[in-house]
Amino acid sequence: MGVSAADDIDVRDISPTAWRLLRVAAGFGQREVETEVDDIMQAHVSMLESDTRSLSEARLEDLFELYRAEITDEQLCVLVENF
Repeated sequence: MGVSAADDIDVRDISPTAWRLLRVAAGFGQREVETEVDDIMQAHVSMLESDTRSLSEARLEDLFELYRAEITDEQLCVLVENF
């Protein structure tokens, strides 16, 4: 498997808008994320997407990988780079 541009994305640099768009593109509601990722509640996702709170890097990585599994790396890169 080759290296993708998505491999170079720093999850700490993803904007709140891009986080929301990634979640929606991956087909998840905020409550669904809560059931998919341990120790993340709907409120955490809401605060991340509204830029009122960040999450630990480990939790951001978990979210990133969840969303990445559902969309193409090209889609992921476009959303992160443009939003």
